[in-house]
Amino acid sequence: MTAITALCRAVTLAVNPTFVISNVRRSVALNHSMSTMSKGPFIFRQFFDNKSFTYTYLLGDANTKEALLIDPVVETVDRDINVIQDLGLTLKYAVNTHVHADHVTGTGQLKKKLDSCKSVISRASGAKADMYLEEDDCLQVGSINLVAKSTPGHTNGCMTYIWEDGNSAFTGDALLIRGCGRTDFQQGDSSLLYDSVHNKILSLPDKTSLYPAHDYTGQTVTTVGEEKAYNRRLTKTKDEFIKIMQELNLPYPKQIDRAVPANLMCGFQEPCKEHSTI
Repeated sequence: MTAITALCRAVTLAVNPTFVISNVRRSVALNHSMSTMSKGPFIFRQFFDNKSFTYTYLLGDANTKEALLIDPVVETVDRDINVIQDLGLTLKYAVNTHVHADHVTGTGQLKKKLDSCKSVISRASGAKADMYLEEDDCLQVGSINLVAKSTPGHTNGCMTYIWEDGNSAFTGDALLIRGCGRTDFQQGDSSLLYDSVHNKILSLPDKTSLYPAHDYTGQTVTTVGEEKAYNRRLTKTKDEFIKIMQELNLPYPKQIDRAVPANLMCGFQEPCKEHSTI
């Protein structure tokens, strides 16, 4: 695997309210497979919520014991905390890929139960959070760096988080295994989603592992190469893709009326304290 050089803004949340922001340029060899991730300095866990079919991801630095969660679900917060404590980790960030419509995020409850935890989401989402991400921002825990890439189309605030050292990306609902997120509500835009996925996700090296926010068929992970070859929607031309999305006729999401208002408020009807844009 060749190295990727990423220009991003590395951010440290200081003890005082001031964010220390610096521009850095890093070149990282992407040579960690899932098997080495479990044996090396990184801790990785993939959790599942069987009501909303949501995946939650735990990433931690085995040396510093700092960790983050991606897309936590409110009903499974206690499970997540138990694992975090069992592994001796300190949760720094609870990160959402976007404002979800199919479940209530667990960020609010995590913040209530863990003083160390800050909530994170894209500024474009319009949701309340402690920290906001924009294009090419870096979210760091220990030696783990996630690079934020704006991938709107499912919603206007969707983010994909690229973990270079893990040769992985967390795609939220923008790209699912052999599919993608719907575009018929929440600022959905099929044309924009097509461009986002092709320009920001499928442009990554073919061996990059892709971890979605949901799966409904029991699959857990895919790769860029697989999706370029086998994705039933995104292998089509842009016009064909738009037509497919227009004709899906999907049912109204069961939890949307509960989930979206809560998720805009950090997962509960009590606003998070806003700190700053990263």
